[in-house]
Amino acid sequence: MTASDTPGLQALQTRLGHTFRRPELLQRALTHRSFGADHYERLEFLGDAVLGLVVATLLVQRLPQQTEGELSRVRASLVRQDALHRIALDLGLPALLRLGDGEQRSGGRQRPSILADAVEAVLGAIYLDAGFEVAQAVARRWYDGVSLEPALDKDAKTALQEWLQGRRRPLPQYEVLAILGEAHAQTFEVACRVDGVEPAIGRGASRRAAEQAAAASMLQRLQGFSPTVRP
Repeated sequence: MTASDTPGLQALQTRLGHTFRRPELLQRALTHRSFGADHYERLEFLGDAVLGLVVATLLVQRLPQQTEGELSRVRASLVRQDALHRIALDLGLPALLRLGDGEQRSGGRQRPSILADAVEAVLGAIYLDAGFEVAQAVARRWYDGVSLEPALDKDAKTALQEWLQGRRRPLPQYEVLAILGEAHAQTFEVACRVDGVEPAIGRGASRRAAEQAAAASMLQRLQGFSPTVRP
């Protein structure tokens, strides 16, 4: 049975809007290195480059008034792990990944980093199978309906750092306080520490998300929303 004969992969190709002429590429794009030697990492490398160009082109077209720095920040927000993880879930990739037994038992099927890599690998496979125009059309559909304007706002960690630098204050320090839950459904608890202010605590499904939440809480304090300053 080839990849294109598998019901799950037939459904995935329907969701992608592309039927593979070389179905082995799609199979490889869904194969983690823990499963075997013919895995997705080279396709991921290629897909990362394709996605960067697709998103950059999309932003230049849709945000004609933004500066290069603003475009770079929006692009980073659209291709980061959290964004690609959401795309992977929309495509139904968790059920289709091929993982080794150890990775499977440790929750790899739901791990955001693996799913984000698989999205890039699938795009790389489409590029090899049908060329850039088809890959671009597929990737652009992933961002249909996504508002780009909120992405122009600085993320909380960047905003906090710039607020402190502008006042010549030391940069914040982040500390992981706890990691709760099973490997496939962890919650991180992080403290953001700034001199002279009570630590702000943030929680999230990844360390990065928890740090962002803690930074946002700290920034609110510093800007005058319910400040809590040490005596």
